[in-house]
Amino acid sequence: HQDNLLLLWSLIVSILGIGGVLGASGSRYLTVKYGKKKCLLCNNLLMITAASIMGCSKMSQSFEMILIGRFLCGVSVGFSTPLHHQYVGEISPRKLRGFANSTASFFWSLGKAVGQIAGQRELLGSQSRWPMLMASCGIPALVQLLTLPFFPESPPYLLMHKEDQEGCKKAIRQLWGEGHHQAEIDDIMKEKATMKSIKILSVLELMKEPAIRWQLYMIIILTISIQLCGISAV
Repeated sequence: HQDNLLLLWSLIVSILGIGGVLGASGSRYLTVKYGKKKCLLCNNLLMITAASIMGCSKMSQSFEMILIGRFLCGVSVGFSTPLHHQYVGEISPRKLRGFANSTASFFWSLGKAVGQIAGQRELLGSQSRWPMLMASCGIPALVQLLTLPFFPESPPYLLMHKEDQEGCKKAIRQLWGEGHHQAEIDDIMKEKATMKSIKILSVLELMKEPAIRWQLYMIIILTISIQLCGISAV
C-alpha cells in the first residue's frame, strides 16, 4: 500500500512535466497558424479547466482528477512559456523590449515563491484547504482571459505571417500610441526577409547540428540539474 501511494504521488508530480513537453512541442505550429493572442486566450481556458478539475477532486474523491488536472496544467505551462515571452517581446517598444522580457522571468520566480508560501500548512496547505491551493493556478489565467482581449495581436505576426500591413500599423498605434513607427515596421520586414533565408530546424536536426551541439548539451545538463536539485519534491 505504501509503495502504491509513493508511485501515485510520483505520478502526480511528474505528469506536469510530461504535459509540458507535449504543450511545448505544439507551441510553434499553433502560434504560426492561429496567432499568439488567440493561442494565449485558448491556453487560459485550458488552465482554468485544469484548475477547476483539481479544485473539485477532493469533493469528488477522485485522485484521477488530480492527475488529469496536473497533466492539463503541464500542457498549458509548456505551451505558454515560449509563447508568453514572444508575445511580451513583440508588443513592447524596441527600447523596452529587453526589460519586458526580463520581467517574465522575474514574475515566473515570484509566482513560484508565492506558491511555496501559500502551500504552508498555516495558509492553504492544510487538509481542508489544499483544493483551493490547487485551483489557485486558475486565477492568473482568469485575469489574463479578461484583460487580453483589449490588446491587439502581435504586430510582427500580422506583418510576417498574415502580410497585413494595415493591421500591423493599427496594432502598433494601439500599443505605442500615435507617431511615426516606420522604423519598427522596417525592422520587422528585415526580420521577415532574414527568416526566409534561414532553414527552420526540427528538434532532431537541432540536436545533430555540430555548430550548436555543445551549447545544447549545456542547456540540457543545466535543466536536468535544476530538476534534480529537489525543487519538485519541495
